[in-house]
Amino acid sequence: MADNSLSRRELLRSAAVTGLLLPGALAACASPGGGGSRTPAPAATGATSAANPLGIAETSPLEVVIFDGGFGDAYAKNIHEPLFAAKHPSARIRHSATKEIAKTLQPRFAGGNPPEFVNNSGDNAMDFGALAQDGQLQDLGALLDAPSWDDPSVKVRDTILPSAVELGTYDGTYCVLNYASTVWGIWYSTKLFGDNGWQVPKTWDEFTALCETIQKSGKCAPFTYAGKHPFYIYETILTLAAKIGGVQVLKNIDNLAPDAWKAEPVDKAAEAFAALGAKYLLRGTEGLDHIQTQTAHNKYQVAMLPCGSWLENEQKDTTPADFGYAMFPLPSFSQSDALPYGTLHSRPGEEFFVAAKSANPRAGMEYMRAMLSKEGAGKFSELVSTLTVVKGAADGRTLKPGLRSAAGRLQEAGENVAYFRFRQWYKELHDEVAAATGQLMAGRLKVAQWADRVQRKADEIKNDTSVKKFTRT
Repeated sequence: MADNSLSRRELLRSAAVTGLLLPGALAACASPGGGGSRTPAPAATGATSAANPLGIAETSPLEVVIFDGGFGDAYAKNIHEPLFAAKHPSARIRHSATKEIAKTLQPRFAGGNPPEFVNNSGDNAMDFGALAQDGQLQDLGALLDAPSWDDPSVKVRDTILPSAVELGTYDGTYCVLNYASTVWGIWYSTKLFGDNGWQVPKTWDEFTALCETIQKSGKCAPFTYAGKHPFYIYETILTLAAKIGGVQVLKNIDNLAPDAWKAEPVDKAAEAFAALGAKYLLRGTEGLDHIQTQTAHNKYQVAMLPCGSWLENEQKDTTPADFGYAMFPLPSFSQSDALPYGTLHSRPGEEFFVAAKSANPRAGMEYMRAMLSKEGAGKFSELVSTLTVVKGAADGRTLKPGLRSAAGRLQEAGENVAYFRFRQWYKELHDEVAAATGQLMAGRLKVAQWADRVQRKADEIKNDTSVKKFTRT
């Protein structure tokens, strides 16, 4: 019998084409003639000049698709698109926003008619590893070497944080713009803490003692997280693991090293948060999404929650005026921690890419060049209360309390930052870690069972020759 098996990547693409994976895929993929996938037309190009260094076709349209999440899409409509249009008035911009990036766009990528510019973010983001493996990500090297929007004598690469280039590089090619300089931590209300005399904890013992004090006060629950999206809590567990054992703990996880998920620092961190979950969570946390838990926080129903620095903007419409958003880094677990108090999970995030097989990829890169201007980045920070990877773009800007707090904690952390990359490289592993961590926090998995389950998935991916592997040094 012939071997008709498909690799996971091939299955993903085939399912998108046939409509097995995503509702409505057949209609989305069909060409005007009724066929399936099509061969992309040659990419539009124009003459290069000082005003048009990337040589975009001035009259060709540009399609921009934005993830409608914590940042919304007003920054694109009101800041970045007008910047682009002012320099290229003949290029028509088609804008759309969606909360379901993969569901909306996967069929179009499979069908060969992707949009030029994509904000690939959210819980339903497309798999970057699969996109890279399939040649869907435009090489952004020309963007890095182009003159910056603000100063033609300075290249774009010299205006952004080096870590943005590192984290946007797949297989030696820079192809993903990580735009927001995100800071994760434990968020709280300065008003709530101040009114009750609660102090920010610096050690794990102080943290658990604070949780006990809050619990006994009866005023609110001590802690919550987005139960329906357990990334929020597995991020926190892994940050504590890195703090306990050093950044190599996360490098081993990213590199699919043997038993990386069973390492002692990971075990200790998971045990610590499992114990927290058993005793101090807001009632019903498991069934709540990020907006529900964050709204409970704004209503003073819970004292603390882990999140990234997009939180303040995401909750801007429901946050009391005197709430006083602020964040603190994870407390030190013990005196033998490898990394000091103040260590943060911080990395460039909120990924954007240009579709290599789109009709007008050069326009997508020019749009990114506008985003990386000081005006584009600085106004973005003011509007959505998040720092960017553009050096100095937030200087002199009016920042909200939460962003000032996050920026201050990041400055204090200095080089003591940690991050992981498997979420972008291996979406199947991310999905398994999230599901297993939800079970762990609900008390349905012991730590050893959680580690076994996640390690099995990591080993499965490592041994799957159809999945492209990436290495972090």
